[in-house]
Amino acid sequence: MAKYDPLRDYLRKQQLSVIELSFKDVEEIIGDSLPRSAVSPQWWANTTEWSGHVQRESWRAAGYDAFLIAGKSRVRFQKSL
Repeated sequence: MAKYDPLRDYLRKQQLSVIELSFKDVEEIIGDSLPRSAVSPQWWANTTEWSGHVQRESWRAAGYDAFLIAGKSRVRFQKSL
């Protein structure tokens, strides 16, 4: 199981179109710490152009896009259109 698979599984079970989680919530879901780079919007980018961003694949596979809430250590997951 990849590090971010539990996040994918968690999001797949959700019925809401928008879910807001704290970094702590995400860390509890994945059972590990987020990297320091998670404070950067680029870490949460939804682009398909970058390779090697395995975390992105977890929420994309669940049908969500992710958006960092600046200065809050929180992220909003929104159902992809």
